Amino acid sequence: MEQFKRILYTIVRYLVATVSLSVVFYILFALVFSTAEERQLQHENSLYRERYRSMQEKEALIGDVLQGLLEKDDALYIGLFETEAPSLDAITAADLISGSDSLSESFYLSATASASESLMLMAGNVDENFAQIFEALQARRDSIPPLTLPLHDLSYAQTGASVGPKHNPLYKVAVQHDGLDLIAPLDAPVYAAADGTVSKVIRSRRGLGNIVVIDHGNGYQTRYCLLDETTVPPGRRVKRNQKIGTVGISAMVTAPHLHFEVLKGGVVQDPVNYLFASLSPEEYARMLYMAVSTKQSLD
Repeated sequence: MEQFKRILYTIVRYLVATVSLSVVFYILFALVFSTAEERQLQHENSLYRERYRSMQEKEALIGDVLQGLLEKDDALYIGLFETEAPSLDAITAADLISGSDSLSESFYLSATASASESLMLMAGNVDENFAQIFEALQARRDSIPPLTLPLHDLSYAQTGASVGPKHNPLYKVAVQHDGLDLIAPLDAPVYAAADGTVSKVIRSRRGLGNIVVIDHGNGYQTRYCLLDETTVPPGRRVKRNQKIGTVGISAMVTAPHLHFEVLKGGVVQDPVNYLFASLSPEEYARMLYMAVSTKQSLD
């Protein structure tokens, strides 16, 4: 019996030693030698690390460029309008109630649920509302399609004063402003905002300078003022986004820009109300805010 125990003990000891050595050899082998799949994964990880570092550098560079552009836009606005640019920080419901620490979590949850329910109801009526709008427009047949921007690659920071009493930079008093100022460099191309026929071309060194007037039918006209060059004659049929002239300047304005007007039956309209289809909702909201907030015109 004792001999059997010694034999069993010896077998167990050898088994434990064999398994331990196998584990050690496997670990050493895994550390020294890698499979093709592992080498591929290691290579991919190395590439991802390099790409991540490159993306971090690009992100930092883009952030610096954007900050520089914002500072440049602010400086341009201050130079032209002699005041700081309006703040575009959105005021949300959370901002309005964040100052109160006494509001419970249930209040936030119920308010969010109520807002979500309202949004769902509004979304459900979108199709019906659009159908009613299209029916009304078809019945009237006196509408004008949404206009495109008469200047390409225009940012909201280039938006000046729109229609209304604005402070005139030359007379230093409030004067009725009948168009939308769009800041642009000299000789920047100006394009037709919609299909139409050139009804009038005015060449003058006074007032709003050279002007192109396009008739779009149904009583609608667009006027492109303060042009340096006009490239279309009266009677010419033009298409949307067709070049009609270039941005200029006159002795009566403080900086080169396009003075853009929209008229319906001879009555001045606010052009910014017709440009929503040319921009993203965020860009349009910013342009609208700048047009309303700018109190000084450029002409």
